[in-house]
Formats: sequence, C-alpha cells, structure tokens
Amino acid sequence: MVRKKSGGQNGISDEKKLPITAWALDDRPREKLLARGASVLSNAELLAILLGSGNAEESAVELAQHILNTTGNNLNALGKLGVRELVSGFKGIGPAKAVTIIAAVELGKRRAAEEPLPRSQIRSSLDAFHLMHSLLADLPHEEFWVLYLSRSQQVLDKIRIGQGGTGEVLADIRLILKPAIQLLASGMIAVHNHPSGNLQPSTQDDKLTQRLKQAAALMDVHLLDHLIVTDGKYYSYADEGRI
Repeated sequence: MVRKKSGGQNGISDEKKLPITAWALDDRPREKLLARGASVLSNAELLAILLGSGNAEESAVELAQHILNTTGNNLNALGKLGVRELVSGFKGIGPAKAVTIIAAVELGKRRAAEEPLPRSQIRSSLDAFHLMHSLLADLPHEEFWVLYLSRSQQVLDKIRIGQGGTGEVLADIRLILKPAIQLLASGMIAVHNHPSGNLQPSTQDDKLTQRLKQAAALMDVHLLDHLIVTDGKYYSYADEGRI
C-alpha cells in the first residue's frame, strides 16, 4: 500500500497511511467485490470488509493481514480465537468487531457442514411446466421468465425478464442473454403465460422464439424450449417440433 511521508517532531519524518478511500477503486475491497465478485478477493480483503476500518497505523486490509499472519494465514486457526484474544491482541479490534469475525467464521463452518442445495433438473417440458405453473397460472397479466440450465439440465436460476398487460409482454433479447453469460448457462427455456387461457402462440411469440434462438446460438447457448402456460395447461414449442 502506498504511504506518504510528512515532517515529524524535531524534523524527523514519519509515515502516514493512505486511507482506503484514497485507493484506486479497483483496489478497494468493497468496490472490488461489487465489480468482480467475492471469489477474487483475498482472505485479508474479505476480513477487511468485516472490520470496516483499521487503526491509526494500519488500514482495514493491513489490520486484517496482521490478524491472519498471527494465525499462519489459516482460517481454522482464526476460528479458534475468542473475543478476549482478538480484543487484547490487536489494536483497533473492539468487542463489536471481534463478534463480527467470530460470527462470520461460524457461518462458514455451518455452511461447510450443510448439504448442497438440490437443484431442479429439467428432463422434459412437463418438468419445466411444473416448476413454473404456480408462478404464472393465476396472474391477470403476462410475465416472461427464463430458466437457465447447466449442461446436465439442472436449473441454475429462473429469472423474470418482463411484465406486461393482459395481452402481451415485451422481452428484451439482451436482458435474456446477459444472465445466461453470467451464469455460464448451456441452455435456456423461455416461459410466459397467457391470462386469456388461449394456448396458441401468437405471431409475436413465434418471432421472439426464432430471434432468441438465433441470438442465443451466437453465444453457444441453446434455446431448448419456449412454454406458454395457462391454468393447468401448457404449449411447448419443443414438443410441437417448432424449435
């Protein structure tokens, strides 16, 4: 970290730390997390976010690194420190910060002990219909959703792209493809409802399906199906051989 020198007492120079707010945006832990995700941050940067601030001699990142150095940069060793050790051992750590560190480490332990969340797997149009029916069947207006799938057809996420009136909904191709890229999805299933109960796709539905299929293919993402959902029934472009 950059430091600057200033004149000290009796002409002796001392060093003043540059606060994190003066760092380049890409070097600030919070901003880096927002821009690039938590996985790119070091343990010290993640711990610095929990601390929020350092002390008179150390920035939050430096204080975090100081703490980690005393535990051999081992998070399991950090988890063995109690409030008393943290408060007495490090300048700038009070009870509130100590409790925050302990709580975060405990959450990490509990997460590691839990089973991974099961993901829905789409093997057919009926699976997709069952997943989306309760969200769409009773709505008085149209909504457009997309299921983003992994290569093994597991649902990575389901996202509402747009909401319209009783007769149509606009779906921006760019807004549909952006999550597909972010999620590294291999496939997508578009789903929207017809409040009127009419299962037949409109000309607009047909055009959107083809445009979305072509645009997704450029990103190496496959549009696997487009469902139209009503109360208890659905229309599948894939089942009808139209995709």
